Amino acid sequence: MREFNVTGLCIPGKHYMVDISEKVRQIAAMVEKGQYFTINRARQYGKTTTLFQLELLLAKEYTVIAISFEGASDGMFEVEDKFCQGFLYICSKYFSERDLPGSDIWIDSSVTNFDLLDAFLNKVCKDQKIVLMIDETDKSSNNQIFLRFLGILRDKYLKRGRGAGATFQSVILAGVYDIKNLKMKMVLAGTHQLKDGEKRINSPWNIAAEFEIDMSFSAPEIASMLNEYEKDHQTGMDIEAVSEEIRAYTNGYPYLVSRLCKTIDGKLEKDWTSKGLQMAVRLILIEQSTLFDDMFKNIKSNAELRDLLYSILINGRSYSFNSDNYGMELGLLFGILTQNGEKIAIHNLIFETRITNYFATEKDISDSMLTMRTPIDAVTEGNKFNMKMFLERFMKHYYEIYSNRDIEFLERECRLLFITYLKPFINGVGFYHIESETRNSERTDVIVDYNNEQFIIELKIWHGEQKHEKAHEQLIKYLDSKNKSEGYLLTFDFRKRRAKKPSAKWVRKGKKKFLDCLAV
Repeated sequence: MREFNVTGLCIPGKHYMVDISEKVRQIAAMVEKGQYFTINRARQYGKTTTLFQLELLLAKEYTVIAISFEGASDGMFEVEDKFCQGFLYICSKYFSERDLPGSDIWIDSSVTNFDLLDAFLNKVCKDQKIVLMIDETDKSSNNQIFLRFLGILRDKYLKRGRGAGATFQSVILAGVYDIKNLKMKMVLAGTHQLKDGEKRINSPWNIAAEFEIDMSFSAPEIASMLNEYEKDHQTGMDIEAVSEEIRAYTNGYPYLVSRLCKTIDGKLEKDWTSKGLQMAVRLILIEQSTLFDDMFKNIKSNAELRDLLYSILINGRSYSFNSDNYGMELGLLFGILTQNGEKIAIHNLIFETRITNYFATEKDISDSMLTMRTPIDAVTEGNKFNMKMFLERFMKHYYEIYSNRDIEFLERECRLLFITYLKPFINGVGFYHIESETRNSERTDVIVDYNNEQFIIELKIWHGEQKHEKAHEQLIKYLDSKNKSEGYLLTFDFRKRRAKKPSAKWVRKGKKKFLDCLAV
């Protein structure tokens, strides 16, 4: 019986897989053109599985050498002769492990420097079309020797264009770091220190074609996997609706797609409903995994990235993409950020919520007393959550504890204080996410799912009566877009002559109603 896989290579016949055949055909077309390129994507983004599918397709027409540097020793990258012999050995091993002819060709003990390797490659590539695929190209912490190897391949590529010498039909490199970013990896690892004027980006691989194939999973691609699953299990799920919802939570991040499916199948009794998906998301938000371990290691060790994420998630700032911004560069590299037109955004809702939870946990250390004042069962009745009572309790405690705090601090932290207060009340039953499309420095929409209920809360900062009326209109339009009749508006008022006490009143406009709350 097939299963969903979240570790390593996905194998047809053993695992439920998204149909990526069209993506693979697009990559194969680049190989046919003789292009050299890199596939650099974040951890657990499906690179290895894509390369495997590509290898199977290309093997029908080309001699393929698909290798990885993951198991290579650091000693291989120390000096030329060790690299040359190590590279030839790995290539030879590829053929021998698959009982393919050609293993002996790649054994030559006389190849002890790059000039001799150049001549060797001329010989073996002369009469056959060879495609070289190298996975985990960024595994070594010392990449200077590897960069020199790429320089050899670059020269051979250029000579081929002039009709001088033979080389690989195509070279495909895969890893988290693009070749141009390998020096940056060495800086982060502490194995290289930038000199005055030295740039982080320095590529011997400027011959590489742009790799613009979207490796995230679309809703129809997710549906292709669920169709195969449904043939085996006949759960009666609405495949189209489930696929769209999975895409909405994950933005097609391959690991997260498979993780959600595996969780529903294995831990939630095959509950392929919105409620089941919400429960799966809740479980993912608290589980340990190498993906999240890597993500938070990178956030904690890079102040520029951490500050950028805090500014986007907590302060509601919006940023245009700037390739010279180090925090953005790292966020895109690690798959935490994505480009949305000219803007950057957190890659997906699960990342947004998990990172926001991390920042809220930091705040818990100093503000734990804020949540201790209200028993959780005071705002819950059975499976129901009393959002009106919750907001009133929040405003009361906010007023008691923070009304005399520095205004600048409150404007900067008010949203985080609200989320910090909210988390303990919904943990274990519900979860929240911040609507990225509406978030800005003046407005943040928080969506809370609690059992079968969904609450829409718009957070605002007071900027006058006119802006407040506009907030009413925005909330009504947003309720329309979500097909909801009821919502909540929480406005933080930092005026010197503000109201003396917090207030909350229901406002009705047409068929919509919302609780208009003023926190002071």
